[in-house]
Formats: sequence, structure tokens, C-alpha cells
Amino acid sequence: MSKADMGRRYRLYPTSETEARLTAWGHTCRALWNVALEQRRYVYRQRDLTLMGSAQCKQLAQARAELDWIADLPSECGQRVLANLDAAFLNFWNPDHPSGFPARKKRGHRMSIPFKGQRIEVRKLSRHWGEVRLPKLGWVRFRLSRALGGVIRNATVSRDGTGWHISFGVHTGRRPAAPNGEPACGVDFGVSASAYVSTETEPRTMPPALTTTEQARLRFLEHRKARQLSYAKKRNGGRYSGRLRKTIAQIAKLRTRQANRRQDFTHELTTDLAKNHGIVGIEDLRVKNMTTTAKGTMNAPGKNVAQKAGLNRSILDNTPGERRRQLGYKCLLYGSELVAVPAFHTSQTCAACGAVDPDSRQGCGRLFSCVHCGHEDDADHNASIEIEARARRTGGSVINSTRSTHAVRVPAQRGRRTRETLPATHG
Repeated sequence: MSKADMGRRYRLYPTSETEARLTAWGHTCRALWNVALEQRRYVYRQRDLTLMGSAQCKQLAQARAELDWIADLPSECGQRVLANLDAAFLNFWNPDHPSGFPARKKRGHRMSIPFKGQRIEVRKLSRHWGEVRLPKLGWVRFRLSRALGGVIRNATVSRDGTGWHISFGVHTGRRPAAPNGEPACGVDFGVSASAYVSTETEPRTMPPALTTTEQARLRFLEHRKARQLSYAKKRNGGRYSGRLRKTIAQIAKLRTRQANRRQDFTHELTTDLAKNHGIVGIEDLRVKNMTTTAKGTMNAPGKNVAQKAGLNRSILDNTPGERRRQLGYKCLLYGSELVAVPAFHTSQTCAACGAVDPDSRQGCGRLFSCVHCGHEDDADHNASIEIEARARRTGGSVINSTRSTHAVRVPAQRGRRTRETLPATHG
């Protein structure tokens, strides 16, 4: 059977009774994940054995016969939870995958219930509305914002701060597109400028994800939550009150709105880059290393911890990892090529003469001024041209280049590092 190669996400509108049951199922799926994970860790520590989902499915069947709250969950949902846990461990064992060891899911974790595609049926009600039939629930309405465009292979019902959603994994059978023949570009992802494209004269800046009023309200809600948490610990035995849960829901709604706006900008940016360029060069960034904390240890405390924390938030707010992930599959769909180049000295290399000198970039200013040839440009735009040049040497031709001089890097040396320029007659 062909696997899902595309995802579709829609807003789900369950009734109050259906919503209560979906909430209970979500907590059941979270509990199954945590219990199955703890069982695998225990078996490995005590017996040095690797327990997989096939063996745990038999124990799940016994638990369904004894526990009503597990029996209420559709059987395929529990099986999908164990299959997802298997996939998480396979990713952890894969040295080429960035995933870490599977973690426990907290109560505040995004609630989700996975379903198999064979048990899902969808019908169209009107131009903008549809219904999906879920096991033990019947037909549930959802907003048909776009066509499915394929055969449903799996589905996941989830809830965030704005409400319920349903995601379909569909098989479209779409093949990678032929090369589109568009010019190449290099993109420098930054903080002050969200993205600077080498073929453009102005940076692309992500608008604030929250308005000034929303930011003020978020700060107010965070302060209220801190007071209510303190009261719950001192006077209520740690139990959350209804007002505290309402405050947490209001914060989650604002955070989800912020994430959705950030995601919308990211999709628009990556789609435009993949559709209108033949080669998209980006830096091979190590985001995890870039956003490590500076707090240090008790014996060796860090310096400028608050400033580094603010920088980390700004880096993560621009989602460089998500942009790379989206470019990875969108370039295949639109006939372009994604090339990740080493980020070494891209901000200190002159786009005109190719000289590498840290004195050309004083501090963290926005101006790049080459101390060798006098070339001046915006620092991010200069870096994007260097990224494009490296991407061409790695994965593309040398036509349509925005770089004035073709150059080859020499091995880095101590002190001042330079770059040798090829003669004009060189091929």
C-alpha cells in the first residue's frame, strides 16, 4: 500500500458531547504513551531486552478487557500510539536523525488521538464544509478549507489553544517536478532581518506575531498565572482552581495565535523561495548549539545570561529549522534544489573580492565594509551573496550569478585569512 506523501489540516467543530469524549481519549493516549515508554525502559534496564510495539499490543488487548477507560478508546488508536512510539525509537537509533530519546508527555502536552485511514470516511457537505466519520463518534463537521487531493492513509485529531483540528495524511502520487530553470539565490536567515535574499535589495522582515495590545495582555495573564499558582501551592494543596485553568487556556490561545502567524510567514517565505528560484542556498546551521543557555553552573556561573536568553528567543522565533524543513520538500515540488552550505565565515567574506577578514565586519553592525577593496553593503545581503556562491559550487552551475568575482576558498590560516581569485581565463 502506498504511504502518505502529503498532509492536510482542517479546523474541527465537534459537539459538546463529542468534545468531552475526545478529551478523555486524548488523556488515554497520553497515558498509554507514558506507560509503554516506562515499560520499555524498565525491561531494558532489568533484562537488557528491547521491547517493541508488537509485544505490547498483546498486553494492550488484556488491558482493554480489564480497564473500562482503555476499552472506551478505539482499538486502532492504541495501536497507533504504540506504532508512533516505535517510530520515535527508530529515529533515536538512527545516527542521521536529529531526534533524541523519546520523552514522556505531560498533561499540558498537545492533545492528539491518532486513527487509521481505513476507518476514516469523509464526505463533502458544501463548498466550505465537510464531515468526517470517526470510530465510536459518528460524523463530525470540519471546515473544508482546501481539497484533500488524495487517498486518506491516516488521520489525527488534535487540540491546541484555538480549538480542535483534524489532520489527514493523504497519498497524492505527486512526483518531484522537473528543474524549473529559475535563477539561483542565497538566503541569510537572521534576527534583525528575518531573511535576506541575494537577488533582492531589501530584507524580508517577519511582522510581530502579537500586537502591542496582545503582548500587554499576555504579560498580564502570565503575572496572574504566577499569583494563582502560588496560591494553589500554599492554600489549595497544589490543586488547580477553575480560574487558574481559565487563565492557562487564555495564555494558550494567545501563544497558539502567535505560533500560527509565525507559521504563516514561514510558509509564504519558503513557498516563494522554492517556486521562483532554481537553487536555494542556505547555511547549514546547528540551531541547538546556537541556542544553548549561558547560565553555566553553580561553581562557574555564566555571564550575560539574560541577554543570551533574549537572543535565543529571537533566533527560535525565526524558526530556522522549520524553514529548512519546509524548503526540503517544497523544492522537490516546485523543481528547485536546496543546498545547505557551511556557515563558516559567511559574515566575514567580501562578496566583491572574496577576502576573508573579521575587520570588515565590526561588531554586530549592519554594515559590511571590506578593508581590502572598499566594497560596502548590508552585512546580511553580503552574506547571502556568499551563500549563493557556495551553493553554486556545491550543487549547481555558475550561470545567473549575482557575485561579481568567481573565487575559490583557500584553507583557513591563523590571523588574517584571504581568498585567491581565479584568473579571468580560467574555465
